Amino acid sequence: MRGVVLHAPGDVRVDERPDPVIVEPTDAIIRVTAACVCGSDPWPYRGIEKLDGPVPMGHEYVGVVEQVGSEVRTIKPGQFVVGSFWACDNTCEICRSGYQSACVHRVLMGTICTQAEYVRIPLADGTLVATPGMSEPDLVPSLLAASDVLGTGWFAAAVDQTVDTFGRLDMAYNNAGIQIPPSDAADEAVEVFDRVNAINLRGVWASMKHELRHMRAQGSGAIVNCSSLGGLVGIPGRASYHASKHGVIGLTTSAALEYAPRGVRINAVCPGTIDTPMVTDMIAKGELDQAEAEANQPINRLGTAEEIAQAVLWLCSPGASFVVGVALPVDGGYVAR
Repeated sequence: MRGVVLHAPGDVRVDERPDPVIVEPTDAIIRVTAACVCGSDPWPYRGIEKLDGPVPMGHEYVGVVEQVGSEVRTIKPGQFVVGSFWACDNTCEICRSGYQSACVHRVLMGTICTQAEYVRIPLADGTLVATPGMSEPDLVPSLLAASDVLGTGWFAAAVDQTVDTFGRLDMAYNNAGIQIPPSDAADEAVEVFDRVNAINLRGVWASMKHELRHMRAQGSGAIVNCSSLGGLVGIPGRASYHASKHGVIGLTTSAALEYAPRGVRINAVCPGTIDTPMVTDMIAKGELDQAEAEANQPINRLGTAEEIAQAVLWLCSPGASFVVGVALPVDGGYVAR
Protein backbone atom coordinates (compact mmCIF):
# COMPACT_ATOMS: atom_id res chain seq x y z
CA MET A 1 0.00 0.00 0.00
CA ARG A 2 0.97 3.67 -0.24
CA GLY A 3 1.66 5.74 2.86
CA VAL A 4 3.05 9.16 3.78
CA VAL A 5 6.62 9.17 5.12
CA LEU A 6 8.65 12.12 6.38
CA HIS A 7 12.24 11.44 5.31
CA ALA A 8 13.82 14.70 6.44
CA PRO A 9 12.72 18.25 7.26
CA GLY A 10 10.78 19.48 4.26
CA ASP A 11 10.94 16.07 2.55
CA VAL A 12 7.55 14.31 2.60
CA ARG A 13 7.02 11.37 0.24
CA VAL A 14 4.34 8.81 -0.56
CA ASP A 15 6.14 5.47 -0.28
CA GLU A 16 5.22 1.82 -0.61
CA ARG A 17 4.66 0.35 2.87
CA PRO A 18 3.60 -3.12 4.05
CA ASP A 19 -0.12 -3.81 4.18
CA PRO A 20 -1.40 -3.97 7.78
CA VAL A 21 -2.63 -7.28 9.20
CA ILE A 22 -4.63 -8.29 12.26
CA VAL A 23 -2.18 -8.75 15.14
CA GLU A 24 -4.48 -8.92 18.19
CA PRO A 25 -8.03 -10.32 18.22
CA THR A 26 -9.29 -6.86 19.24
CA ASP A 27 -7.81 -5.21 16.09
CA ALA A 28 -9.57 -3.91 13.00
CA ILE A 29 -8.23 -2.98 9.57
CA ILE A 30 -9.76 0.09 7.94
CA ARG A 31 -9.45 1.61 4.50
CA VAL A 32 -8.59 5.25 5.15
CA THR A 33 -10.73 7.69 3.19
CA ALA A 34 -9.25 10.87 4.74
CA ALA A 35 -6.58 11.77 7.29
CA CYS A 36 -5.53 14.99 9.02
CA VAL A 37 -2.33 16.95 8.88
CA CYS A 38 -2.17 17.66 12.61
CA GLY A 39 -0.79 20.77 14.27
CA SER A 40 2.02 18.63 15.66
CA ASP A 41 3.19 17.50 12.18
CA PRO A 42 4.94 20.78 11.23
CA TRP A 43 7.41 20.47 14.10
CA PRO A 44 9.46 17.64 12.54
CA TYR A 45 8.66 18.96 9.06
CA ARG A 46 10.31 22.27 9.92
CA GLY A 47 13.23 20.59 11.67
CA ILE A 48 12.28 21.90 15.11
CA GLU A 49 11.73 18.35 16.35
CA LYS A 50 14.59 15.95 15.61
CA LEU A 51 14.01 13.03 13.25
CA ASP A 52 15.64 9.63 13.63
CA GLY A 53 15.42 8.43 10.05
CA PRO A 54 12.29 8.23 7.85
CA VAL A 55 9.07 8.39 9.90
CA PRO A 56 5.56 7.36 8.72
CA MET A 57 3.01 10.06 9.54
CA GLY A 58 -0.56 10.51 10.73
CA HIS A 59 -2.78 9.87 13.75
CA GLU A 60 -6.21 11.36 12.92
CA TYR A 61 -8.39 9.56 10.38
CA VAL A 62 -11.75 8.34 9.10
CA GLY A 63 -12.44 5.34 6.91
CA VAL A 64 -14.32 2.15 6.15
CA VAL A 65 -13.84 -1.07 8.13
CA GLU A 66 -12.40 -3.87 5.97
CA GLN A 67 -11.65 -6.59 8.52
CA VAL A 68 -12.02 -7.21 12.27
CA GLY A 69 -10.40 -9.54 14.76
CA SER A 70 -12.20 -12.44 16.42
CA GLU A 71 -12.92 -10.51 19.66
CA VAL A 72 -14.29 -7.33 18.05
CA ARG A 73 -18.01 -7.15 18.91
CA THR A 74 -19.45 -3.74 17.98
CA ILE A 75 -17.47 -2.66 14.93
CA LYS A 76 -18.41 -4.43 11.67
CA PRO A 77 -16.90 -4.60 8.17
CA GLY A 78 -18.44 -2.04 5.86
CA GLN A 79 -19.07 0.59 8.55
CA PHE A 80 -17.80 4.15 8.13
CA VAL A 81 -15.85 5.00 11.29
CA VAL A 82 -14.12 7.90 13.03
CA GLY A 83 -11.03 7.04 15.08
CA SER A 84 -9.19 8.68 17.93
CA PHE A 85 -5.49 9.51 17.96
CA TRP A 86 -5.36 7.39 21.14
CA ALA A 87 -6.53 3.79 20.82
CA CYS A 88 -8.35 2.84 24.04
CA ASP A 89 -10.47 0.01 25.40
CA ASN A 90 -13.19 2.45 26.62
CA THR A 91 -13.95 0.08 29.51
CA CYS A 92 -11.24 0.74 32.12
CA GLU A 93 -11.95 2.98 35.12
CA ILE A 94 -10.16 5.93 33.52
CA CYS A 95 -12.10 5.62 30.25
CA ARG A 96 -15.40 5.37 32.15
CA SER A 97 -14.49 8.64 33.89
CA GLY A 98 -14.19 10.32 30.49
CA TYR A 99 -10.40 10.31 30.13
CA GLN A 100 -9.98 7.92 27.19
CA SER A 101 -6.67 9.52 26.23
CA ALA A 102 -5.24 8.14 29.48
CA CYS A 103 -6.60 4.59 29.13
CA VAL A 104 -4.45 2.03 30.93
CA HIS A 105 -4.18 0.10 27.65
CA ARG A 106 -3.84 3.11 25.34
CA VAL A 107 -1.87 3.00 22.11
CA LEU A 108 -0.74 6.23 20.43
CA MET A 109 -1.87 6.01 16.82
CA GLY A 110 1.10 8.15 15.83
CA THR A 111 3.20 5.04 16.44
CA ILE A 112 1.09 3.16 13.86
CA CYS A 113 0.56 6.09 11.45
CA THR A 114 -2.68 6.68 9.62
CA GLN A 115 -1.77 8.73 6.53
CA ALA A 116 -1.92 5.57 4.44
CA GLU A 117 -4.35 3.58 2.32
CA TYR A 118 -4.99 1.10 5.12
CA VAL A 119 -4.29 1.06 8.86
CA ARG A 120 -4.52 -1.37 11.76
CA ILE A 121 -6.61 -0.04 14.66
CA PRO A 122 -5.91 -1.61 18.08
CA LEU A 123 -8.78 -1.95 20.57
CA ALA A 124 -11.25 -1.33 17.76
CA ASP A 125 -14.44 -1.48 19.84
CA GLY A 126 -13.22 1.25 22.17
CA THR A 127 -11.38 3.38 19.62
CA LEU A 128 -13.69 3.57 16.62
CA VAL A 129 -17.07 5.30 16.42
CA ALA A 130 -19.34 4.16 13.59
CA THR A 131 -21.55 6.70 11.83
CA PRO A 132 -25.18 5.79 11.00
CA GLY A 133 -24.27 5.29 7.35
CA MET A 134 -21.62 6.10 4.80
CA SER A 135 -20.46 9.69 5.16
CA GLU A 136 -21.15 12.28 2.50
CA PRO A 137 -17.91 13.88 1.21
CA ASP A 138 -18.85 17.33 2.51
CA LEU A 139 -19.12 15.93 6.07
CA VAL A 140 -15.63 14.39 6.09
CA PRO A 141 -13.79 17.57 7.23
CA SER A 142 -16.09 17.83 10.27
CA LEU A 143 -15.58 14.16 11.10
CA LEU A 144 -11.82 14.66 10.90
CA ALA A 145 -12.19 17.48 13.42
CA ALA A 146 -13.99 14.98 15.66
CA SER A 147 -11.05 12.60 15.27
CA ASP A 148 -8.75 15.35 16.48
CA VAL A 149 -10.58 15.66 19.83
CA LEU A 150 -12.13 12.21 20.25
CA GLY A 151 -9.61 11.25 22.94
CA THR A 152 -9.82 14.53 24.90
CA GLY A 153 -12.92 16.36 23.67
CA TRP A 154 -15.22 15.41 26.56
CA PHE A 155 -13.82 18.26 28.64
CA ALA A 156 -14.29 20.83 25.90
CA ALA A 157 -17.82 19.58 25.22
CA ALA A 158 -18.79 19.76 28.92
CA VAL A 159 -17.50 23.33 29.27
CA ASP A 160 -19.06 24.43 25.99
CA GLN A 161 -22.41 22.98 27.06
CA THR A 162 -22.24 25.00 30.28
CA VAL A 163 -21.53 28.21 28.37
CA ASP A 164 -24.29 27.45 25.86
CA THR A 165 -26.74 26.97 28.74
CA PHE A 166 -25.81 29.94 30.94
CA GLY A 167 -24.18 32.29 28.48
CA ARG A 168 -20.83 32.53 30.26
CA LEU A 169 -18.54 30.75 32.76
CA ASP A 170 -17.80 32.69 35.94
CA MET A 171 -16.42 30.01 38.21
CA ALA A 172 -15.32 26.38 38.08
CA TYR A 173 -14.28 23.74 40.60
CA ASN A 174 -12.13 20.91 39.25
CA ASN A 175 -12.50 18.00 41.62
CA ALA A 176 -11.06 14.79 40.12
CA GLY A 177 -9.55 12.26 42.48
CA ILE A 178 -9.03 8.60 43.29
CA GLN A 179 -6.99 6.95 46.01
CA ILE A 180 -4.76 3.92 45.54
CA PRO A 181 -3.59 1.28 48.03
CA PRO A 182 -0.41 2.07 50.00
CA SER A 183 2.77 0.79 48.37
CA ASP A 184 6.52 0.83 48.82
CA ALA A 185 7.77 3.42 46.33
CA ALA A 186 10.15 0.85 44.82
CA ASP A 187 7.32 -1.63 44.23
CA GLU A 188 4.66 0.68 42.75
CA ALA A 189 3.47 -0.59 39.37
CA VAL A 190 3.74 1.86 36.48
CA GLU A 191 0.07 1.18 35.64
CA VAL A 192 -0.94 2.37 39.13
CA PHE A 193 1.18 5.53 38.83
CA ASP A 194 -0.31 6.28 35.40
CA ARG A 195 -3.86 5.66 36.62
CA VAL A 196 -3.74 7.98 39.63
CA ASN A 197 -2.00 10.74 37.72
CA ALA A 198 -4.35 10.40 34.75
CA ILE A 199 -7.36 11.19 36.93
CA ASN A 200 -5.97 13.33 39.76
CA LEU A 201 -3.65 15.53 37.68
CA ARG A 202 -4.51 15.18 34.01
CA GLY A 203 -8.24 15.38 34.73
CA VAL A 204 -7.79 18.71 36.52
CA TRP A 205 -5.46 19.97 33.78
CA ALA A 206 -7.85 19.05 30.97
CA SER A 207 -10.82 20.68 32.70
CA MET A 208 -8.93 23.89 33.52
CA LYS A 209 -7.54 24.11 29.99
CA HIS A 210 -10.98 24.39 28.43
CA GLU A 211 -12.41 26.60 31.18
CA LEU A 212 -9.61 29.07 30.56
CA ARG A 213 -10.49 29.35 26.86
CA HIS A 214 -13.80 30.95 27.82
CA MET A 215 -12.56 32.94 30.80
CA ARG A 216 -9.70 34.34 28.73
CA ALA A 217 -12.20 35.64 26.19
CA GLN A 218 -14.40 37.09 28.97
CA GLY A 219 -11.50 38.67 30.82
CA SER A 220 -12.82 37.35 34.12
CA GLY A 221 -13.46 34.21 36.13
CA ALA A 222 -12.36 32.14 39.10
CA ILE A 223 -11.12 28.55 39.13
CA VAL A 224 -10.46 26.31 42.13
CA ASN A 225 -8.56 23.06 41.67
CA CYS A 226 -8.83 20.28 44.23
CA SER A 227 -5.45 19.20 45.58
CA SER A 228 -5.12 17.63 49.03
CA LEU A 229 -3.11 17.83 52.20
CA GLY A 230 -1.15 15.25 50.20
CA GLY A 231 -0.10 18.13 47.96
CA LEU A 232 1.49 19.90 50.92
CA VAL A 233 3.17 17.06 52.84
CA GLY A 234 4.55 13.59 52.24
CA ILE A 235 3.30 10.35 53.80
CA PRO A 236 5.17 7.02 53.52
CA GLY A 237 3.49 4.55 51.19
CA ARG A 238 1.64 7.25 49.24
CA ALA A 239 4.29 8.51 46.81
CA SER A 240 2.25 8.21 43.61
CA TYR A 241 -0.90 9.74 45.08
CA HIS A 242 1.04 12.61 46.61
CA ALA A 243 2.91 13.19 43.35
CA SER A 244 -0.44 13.76 41.62
CA LYS A 245 -1.62 16.18 44.30
CA HIS A 246 1.70 18.10 44.39
CA GLY A 247 1.31 18.35 40.62
CA VAL A 248 -2.10 20.00 40.99
CA ILE A 249 -0.54 22.74 43.13
CA GLY A 250 2.26 23.32 40.63
CA LEU A 251 -0.30 23.49 37.84
CA THR A 252 -2.43 25.91 39.87
CA THR A 253 0.29 28.34 40.89
CA SER A 254 1.85 28.52 37.43
CA ALA A 255 -1.49 29.08 35.69
CA ALA A 256 -2.48 31.60 38.39
CA LEU A 257 0.55 33.77 37.62
CA GLU A 258 -0.14 33.53 33.90
CA TYR A 259 -3.83 34.45 34.11
CA ALA A 260 -4.02 36.94 37.00
CA PRO A 261 -3.17 39.85 34.65
CA ARG A 262 -6.03 38.70 32.40
CA GLY A 263 -8.63 38.93 35.15
CA VAL A 264 -8.83 35.23 35.98
CA ARG A 265 -8.05 34.03 39.52
CA ILE A 266 -6.88 30.44 40.03
CA ASN A 267 -6.42 28.81 43.44
CA ALA A 268 -6.38 25.34 44.97
CA VAL A 269 -8.08 23.84 47.96
CA CYS A 270 -6.26 21.15 49.99
CA PRO A 271 -8.73 19.02 51.97
CA GLY A 272 -7.62 16.99 54.94
CA THR A 273 -9.28 13.68 55.76
CA ILE A 274 -12.91 14.24 54.83
CA ASP A 275 -15.95 12.04 55.45
CA THR A 276 -16.51 10.96 51.84
CA PRO A 277 -17.23 7.61 50.15
CA MET A 278 -13.53 7.34 49.21
CA VAL A 279 -12.43 7.68 52.85
CA THR A 280 -15.20 5.32 53.99
CA ASP A 281 -13.88 2.74 51.52
CA MET A 282 -10.31 3.20 52.78
CA ILE A 283 -11.48 2.63 56.35
CA ALA A 284 -13.46 -0.47 55.33
CA LYS A 285 -10.40 -1.93 53.57
CA GLY A 286 -8.15 -1.31 56.56
CA GLU A 287 -6.04 1.23 54.66
CA LEU A 288 -6.98 4.00 57.11
CA ASP A 289 -7.68 3.89 60.84
CA GLN A 290 -10.50 6.34 61.57
CA ALA A 291 -9.53 7.00 65.19
CA GLU A 292 -5.94 7.71 64.13
CA ALA A 293 -7.10 9.94 61.28
CA GLU A 294 -9.27 11.96 63.65
CA ALA A 295 -6.45 12.23 66.18
CA ASN A 296 -4.04 13.48 63.48
CA GLN A 297 -6.29 16.47 62.83
CA PRO A 298 -6.08 18.89 65.79
CA ILE A 299 -9.81 19.54 65.54
CA ASN A 300 -10.22 15.82 66.47
CA ARG A 301 -12.76 14.85 63.80
CA LEU A 302 -13.10 14.23 60.10
CA GLY A 303 -14.06 17.13 57.86
CA THR A 304 -17.27 17.26 55.84
CA ALA A 305 -17.87 17.79 52.13
CA GLU A 306 -19.93 20.86 53.02
CA GLU A 307 -16.90 22.46 54.68
CA ILE A 308 -14.85 21.97 51.52
CA ALA A 309 -17.68 23.39 49.44
CA GLN A 310 -17.82 26.51 51.60
CA ALA A 311 -14.07 27.06 51.14
CA VAL A 312 -14.40 26.63 47.38
CA LEU A 313 -17.31 29.06 47.19
CA TRP A 314 -15.35 31.65 49.16
CA LEU A 315 -12.33 31.32 46.84
CA CYS A 316 -14.67 31.88 43.89
CA SER A 317 -16.47 34.81 45.52
CA PRO A 318 -15.73 38.56 45.43
CA GLY A 319 -14.64 38.19 49.05
CA ALA A 320 -11.49 36.46 47.78
CA SER A 321 -10.87 38.93 44.95
CA PHE A 322 -7.26 39.52 46.10
CA VAL A 323 -6.46 35.82 46.58
CA VAL A 324 -4.38 34.38 43.72
CA GLY A 325 -2.28 31.22 43.47
CA VAL A 326 -3.03 29.98 46.98
CA ALA A 327 -3.13 26.34 48.06
CA LEU A 328 -5.61 26.66 50.94
CA PRO A 329 -5.51 23.90 53.58
CA VAL A 330 -8.96 22.88 54.81
CA ASP A 331 -7.69 20.16 57.08
CA GLY A 332 -8.63 20.75 60.69
CA GLY A 333 -5.11 22.00 61.41
CA TYR A 334 -3.20 18.96 60.06
CA VAL A 335 -0.42 20.85 58.25
CA ALA A 336 -0.15 23.46 61.02
CA ARG A 337 1.04 20.92 63.58
